[in-house]
Order: sequence, then structure tokens, then C-alpha cells
Amino acid sequence: MAGLSRQKQKLLTMKQYFEQKTDDEHSITGNKLIDILAQYGIKAERKTIYDDIKTLCDSGMDIEITKDGHSNAYYLGARTFQDEELYVLVDAIASCKFLTKKKSQELIAKIQGLTSEYKAKQLRRDVFVNNRSKAMNESVYYNLNKVQEGIFEKRTISFQYYDYNFNKKKVLKHDGEVYTVSPFVTVWEEDNYYLVCYCNKHEKICRYRIDRMANVSVNMGEKRRELTADEKLEVTNCQSVYSMYGGEPETVTLEFENHLLSTIIDRFGEKVICHQNSDHSFYINTEVQISPTFWGWLFKFGNEARVIAPENVVEMAKKQLESIRSRYE
Repeated sequence: MAGLSRQKQKLLTMKQYFEQKTDDEHSITGNKLIDILAQYGIKAERKTIYDDIKTLCDSGMDIEITKDGHSNAYYLGARTFQDEELYVLVDAIASCKFLTKKKSQELIAKIQGLTSEYKAKQLRRDVFVNNRSKAMNESVYYNLNKVQEGIFEKRTISFQYYDYNFNKKKVLKHDGEVYTVSPFVTVWEEDNYYLVCYCNKHEKICRYRIDRMANVSVNMGEKRRELTADEKLEVTNCQSVYSMYGGEPETVTLEFENHLLSTIIDRFGEKVICHQNSDHSFYINTEVQISPTFWGWLFKFGNEARVIAPENVVEMAKKQLESIRSRYE
């Protein structure tokens, strides 16, 4: 039994070494591997090492063979994640606004364990995000877990909601009133997580920022309310109308200067149909939700973008601009 236990320990030690210490630029010969195992009090011979490597390969490890001088050398090739995929994950975590700096560092450290210690060093990098702040506490991380639990279990959830006062202190809304909602989907939009739900208080589909929730709990004894067909469509709209929420859906025709083409494709996706309107402009037809958020997005382009249809939305645009102008009188 002792020999069998030692053999298992040898295989586990080899597996760990290949995962942590080898990659396509760092290989190890059989003799070197024998010396390393000896440091752990594990006896090995060249023949058994070859058999052990074959066993690891049979278990699913991609151990490649290369040359180190005249000797065969080995390293772990394909892994669950490619290096480029890990870079993307690390960049997303480092720049994610709703994660605290501490939580970001913890997650990145775990991701570093998915590659060799040599490649892991390349993942230790800060992503500079201009004019952005990281979350100050980890509550959103745990709020999200509770929200997802409610969605999965099809149960209502309860929470309190807060804003900030001028002293930058959290203030619970409506004197700490507890909201009870039926959760359906979460939306990650412009670095914030939102819950799309049916709110009992407002008796309609609402969106709440998850990082503004406090004391989130799942009501396991209370099933969530089922949606009507119209409400299901509204929930879908809350997911698909990117950043333009809080108003009535409307199909509009928007005109842009030609140099904004890439910006519009980034915004609406490659499936958006762009029609040439003149030598210097084009237009698109798309559904948006008419809200202050929509006007804020459109007006940031100044005189290089405008609504050209329908007429009622054109009139709304004029009123919005007049309202802004009047603020400077």
C-alpha cells in the first residue's frame, strides 16, 4: 500500500510540476524530473518516468516532446485557456468598475494559476481606465450571487435601495423601505450590473442597479410572479436596447456624418443597415427607448447627428435642445 501511495504522489507531483513550471519555452528532461522528484523523497527511474508521462497523457494532459541538447524534454502544451484568452479575462477583470481593487486582484491571482508561473508574470499588469473608479466595497459581488440564486430558483428577492448624499454617504431610499421583486435577468451595461424584474411596489417591469442594493435576500417560500406576454416583451427590450432605457420604444431614423460609421457599428452591431443619404452622411432605422439617456447619447455628436423621422420624435428633440438652451439664459 505504501508503494501504491508513493506512486500516486509521484503522478500528482509530476502533474503539478508540468502545470506550474513548464510551457512551450520551458521544458524539462527526464533526468531533471527524476532529480526534482528526489527532492520530495520520491524515487523514480528513467523507464518509469516515461511510463508516468504516458499515463498523464492518457489522462488528458497535452505533454509535448522537444529536444534539450541530445535529450528528450517535455512540457505542457495545450491548456484549458490559451494565453490570449487569459489576457482578455485579466483585462476585463482589472478594468471592471463593479469589482473592488481587492477582488480584482484576487480573481487575477486565481487566473494566474491557469498557466505556468512564467506566463503568469505577464498577467500581473494594471489596466489604466481613464476617469473611472473601482467599487469601494464587495457587496455587489455578493448581491449578484443572491440575485442569480433568485432567478435560478424562480423566487422573489428583497432588498433595500440607496443613493448618495452630498457628503458621499449612502442613504437608503424611502427611509429604508424593503423592495420585493420577481427577478428575471441581469444586464451588464456600461460597467454596471442591472436587474430586470417585476417590482411589486410599482406594479411594472423595472431595472435596478445591483451595486445600489443593500441587504439582498432570497425569499425561498415565495415564488416569483409570472409575466404576461407583453411583460416578457418588455423584459426582452430591457436587454436589447443598449443603454437607452427608461422610455417608450420607438423606431426612429437617425442621420450621421460618414466619419461616424465605425462608431455606429460599434454601438448597434454589424447587422445594422446603413443607407447612404448624401456624399457626407448616412442614416439608419433602429428601435430605441426615448429617454434622457437616449438624448444624452445622440446630442454628444453635436451637429454631426440628428433625428430625421418620425416627426413627433423630431419635435421632441427640438424641445430637448430648447430646454438645454434655456438653462444658459
